[in-house]
Amino acid sequence: MAVFSESETLKRVKPSPTLAVSAKARELVRQGKKVISLSAGEPDFDTPENICDAAIKAIKRGETRYTDVDGIPELKLAIVDKFRRENGLEYKTTQVSVSPGGKPVIYNAMMASLNPGDEVIVPAPYWVSYPDMVLLAGGTPVFAIGEMETGFKLKPETLEAAITPKTKWVILNSPSNPSGAVYTADELRALGEVLKRHPQVWILTDDMYEHILFDGFEYATIAQVVPELYERTLTMNGVSKAYSMTGWRIGYCAGPEPLIKAMSKIISQSTSNPCSIAQWAAVEALNGPQDFIPQRSAIFQKRRDLVVAMLNGAKGIHCPTPEGAFYVYPSVAGCIGKQTLSGKIITSDEDFAGELLQQEEVAVVHGAAFGLSPFFRISYATSEVVLTEACSRIQRFCASLK
Repeated sequence: MAVFSESETLKRVKPSPTLAVSAKARELVRQGKKVISLSAGEPDFDTPENICDAAIKAIKRGETRYTDVDGIPELKLAIVDKFRRENGLEYKTTQVSVSPGGKPVIYNAMMASLNPGDEVIVPAPYWVSYPDMVLLAGGTPVFAIGEMETGFKLKPETLEAAITPKTKWVILNSPSNPSGAVYTADELRALGEVLKRHPQVWILTDDMYEHILFDGFEYATIAQVVPELYERTLTMNGVSKAYSMTGWRIGYCAGPEPLIKAMSKIISQSTSNPCSIAQWAAVEALNGPQDFIPQRSAIFQKRRDLVVAMLNGAKGIHCPTPEGAFYVYPSVAGCIGKQTLSGKIITSDEDFAGELLQQEEVAVVHGAAFGLSPFFRISYATSEVVLTEACSRIQRFCASLK
């Protein structure tokens, strides 16, 4: 009988921790447990009706065949218009690439550009998939820490210290998953001053949560505020978060044409084109009414305020207030070393998350999965009723620690 053996490349990576927590929570629910899962980064709003209608019309028109591998012309034009309208960035359609979700955009960029030994600076805390996609592409992730005291943001001196002659990329994510931190235009300019001194370094900026901003925060992206970096910046986005289209699987990016062409070669031999119907839905998302976006952001802000207040009322937890996205990233430093009702000593944020799930049936993702401990991530993309109950359970769990 043949024995399967993983490739050496696959052995370098691990499964997504956030997906693993969500799967464990679903399994406990199937067992009859009343688990509240706050692990998934998925808006609880429905996809707007006009977008769904556009998909149905596309089906009825017969838009059900293969398309260009990196997106239909109509969607590329909508993306060009979006970048001009919202970000002041000028691109041609030949500088645009569409993929089946945001992850493939990053993966394709890494696969198209990295050689063994190339380094990619990944600011921590980071979205869990960044380092593993770098590893899959043969590169080496280099972690640069954004401390809680600096708002979880990368400081210019930290970036400078992380750059070596082997650095190929730096990944910026604003608003951030997992911390909700958002860079100001001035903060991006300061990072840009560092990057201007290192012309071998390319910039991938993940703007997926661009429209989920709070307290009147004005959004900026680095190619917009540091035009000198335009020729080596890949600006990526998607329709998943702002338009509640996670299952439609459309991510997109714009950048230098040689990079876009190289990514197209990867796409042609891997996924091929994104779903044709989802592409037409994305055209309507980008071109259609946008008025619901600030309304939904206001709901997220109200949820944020609820969660931050309740978590800061939990013994041993300190929860900073994020500027965007729909996550909080609280510290559990005050819970380390304490004992649970079952006699377990909490020695790490992973212990904290595991014991919280066991004792109070609340699923969260431990901070080590995002490269910075001792923290955990909560997604508040769910109702206030659910969030209130979950945070009450967290307060009860923390109060029970000895």
